[in-house]
Amino acid sequence: MNNSPLGQYIPGNTIVHRLDPRIKIILVFMYMITLFLINNLVYYIPMFLFVYMTIKIANLSFLNIIKSLKSIIFILVFTTLIHIFSTPGKELVKFIGLTITLEGIERAIYIGVRLILLVIGTSYLTLTTSTTKLTDGIESLLSPLKVIKFPAHELAMMISIALRFIPTLFDEANKIRKAQLARGAEFDSGNIMKKAKSMVPLLVPLFINSFRRAKELAIAMESRGYRGSEGRTRLNPLKLRKLDYIVFIIVTIFFTSLVLVGIYL
Repeated sequence: MNNSPLGQYIPGNTIVHRLDPRIKIILVFMYMITLFLINNLVYYIPMFLFVYMTIKIANLSFLNIIKSLKSIIFILVFTTLIHIFSTPGKELVKFIGLTITLEGIERAIYIGVRLILLVIGTSYLTLTTSTTKLTDGIESLLSPLKVIKFPAHELAMMISIALRFIPTLFDEANKIRKAQLARGAEFDSGNIMKKAKSMVPLLVPLFINSFRRAKELAIAMESRGYRGSEGRTRLNPLKLRKLDYIVFIIVTIFFTSLVLVGIYL
């Protein structure tokens, strides 16, 4: 849990860190859409190279980000197995009533690579964007909805706080788990039902501490005069620069080219 990059922010002064948060949010959505529109495993190679290059530009550790994927290993294995055994096609192996097909293996690899790239790309946003900038970026993108009285600022604040609470909750859960292990608790022994029951001593204090942290955060925000978006000003208002336009155009052309090549070739 400590290795999960989701919600973490690594300060820096690279080109990626300096990009306008609105541009980064839009590009991440475009990245996700491109991943789902690509229908050939070969076209994931340039997507992987793109992710690797941007991680290096941001001075992040690619190895640490790859290691963090162990937090989704269960979902990854479960998803690939479902596709291996449920996809019809040319039969390769058959046992215990289950059939492994060539198309199933290809589909499993395709879905697995997509899932890995999806997790790496989405966590990349929080790794290079501070909470304040992320909130301002989401609020700015949702601001046109204010004409219908949509609470853009409140929603943006909730999303950013939720993202930042993820590593905090992981750390809290790890501390509670170690405390329970020191008292003789066993989390890894027994059958599935016994393991599920052993999680109760972990979940109850975790929920209690979560509500306590939420209350402390609310008190801290109110004591600093936070009253939502009404009358709110910013020390550093968002402003698009030449670099933002250049990066947006280049990355958009790259994503669009991949999709078009995949469709017409």
